[in-house]
Amino acid sequence: MSKNNSYEYDVVVIGSGPAGHKAAVQAAKLNKHVALIERDRFLGGACVHRGTIPSKTLRENALRITHLRANARLSEDLHLTDNIEMEILIDRLDEVLKAHDHYMEKQISRNNIERIHGRAAFKDEHRIEVTTVRGETRILHSEKIIIATGSYPRTPDNIEIDHEHIFDSDSILSMLYLPKSLIVLGGGVIASEYASMFQAIDVEVTMIDKYPQPLGFLDTDLTEKFVHAFETMGGTWMGNTVVKKAYWNGTKVAVELEDGNTIYGEKLLCAAGRLANTKDLQLENIGLSTNDSGLISVDWELQTDVPSVYAAGDVIGPPALASTSMEQGRRSVLNAYDRPIGEMGQMIPTGIYGIPELSAVGMTEKIARQQFGDVVIGKALFEEIARGQISGIQDGMLKIICDPEGEKILGVMIVGEGATELIHIGQMAILSGANVDIFVESIFNFPTLAEAYRVAALSIIGQREKRKDNF
Repeated sequence: MSKNNSYEYDVVVIGSGPAGHKAAVQAAKLNKHVALIERDRFLGGACVHRGTIPSKTLRENALRITHLRANARLSEDLHLTDNIEMEILIDRLDEVLKAHDHYMEKQISRNNIERIHGRAAFKDEHRIEVTTVRGETRILHSEKIIIATGSYPRTPDNIEIDHEHIFDSDSILSMLYLPKSLIVLGGGVIASEYASMFQAIDVEVTMIDKYPQPLGFLDTDLTEKFVHAFETMGGTWMGNTVVKKAYWNGTKVAVELEDGNTIYGEKLLCAAGRLANTKDLQLENIGLSTNDSGLISVDWELQTDVPSVYAAGDVIGPPALASTSMEQGRRSVLNAYDRPIGEMGQMIPTGIYGIPELSAVGMTEKIARQQFGDVVIGKALFEEIARGQISGIQDGMLKIICDPEGEKILGVMIVGEGATELIHIGQMAILSGANVDIFVESIFNFPTLAEAYRVAALSIIGQREKRKDNF
């Protein structure tokens, strides 16, 4: 309903990524009149159109190429040539995106959510001004407002990103052709995923970071296997290396290092983290500002300092996963209307879709040792598991971290193909309070990678028995 170009809603959601989409649907399920504002042409945000789906499509094809090379006697079809089009390597992407957008459109329509294409800015704590692509404006008045605007790539001052030779994580897949060489700056999740994907399809990748190992939030024995796999494919890892500046010199990309050396490449990806996407919201109009990390601060109910305004997803910071963003979006609406809801699970698995995959849940070995002291560690190498041998999986490992008694499971970490699926077995065991013996007393299909749980658990039980014998 409109009056003098003002429209009334119960809930206005800004952003249609994982958090915003789920928030809008949940509000509709509560029979609220909902508006969903998205500035892009399609629903889904960066997660769908510039991040998760495109990068995982590239990963699937990189894996296919890797498998073909590993089984050269079974296939003579693979001929990667110069100037291969990126479109070939992310085939079916348009089809997948259209299918996903169609699904989201149907869900939004089915739940009578009004979709508005435009940019949103706060007028006050209950009013949003939307500017459409045609320059028209309208005012939305709402009881509750959910900010779910996501994030965008951080651009360091010393990196001259032009989206033609030097890319960020949103623009990297806009390359027309596969480059011969790629420099990746950073050692986080995005950097590690793209570096390993491109190396798997024969791009000469050099990965540079100021830290000694990539993915520093994981235990070193996992990241060492990731680096070994990356270097075995032909990649170059340069840790403990500080970049002075990076630029296009008219012929190639040049990266000047603090040690005086210069690295050259055809293209460069700067993966220097992401920032909360709040710059156009005019938060100052509601007395709201971002914190020292550039994020919107919320309490445990996802409510900001402004009572009528909630926030969810990347815009509030870590863990900044699509899975957690979806749940935060749903919870923000339920909390806004005081609907009963349990505590959000804290046992959140981390999934890194590199080649190989890495995944973890619970405590790392480093944190467990800090809190519990002499913890017990059990490991299983995939190459020693029947399914790992059949599939030719190298650099795969499952690690279980237990308390000093060798009974309570504190954490599980996995590196290797299938890690992001396998991790949920460990997650459920930790959540149910089961001790490590459950992995030995249970029967796993044979041959499967899940058997690695049994092998790692047997190692822990063996160490446990030896400890008992020593007392």
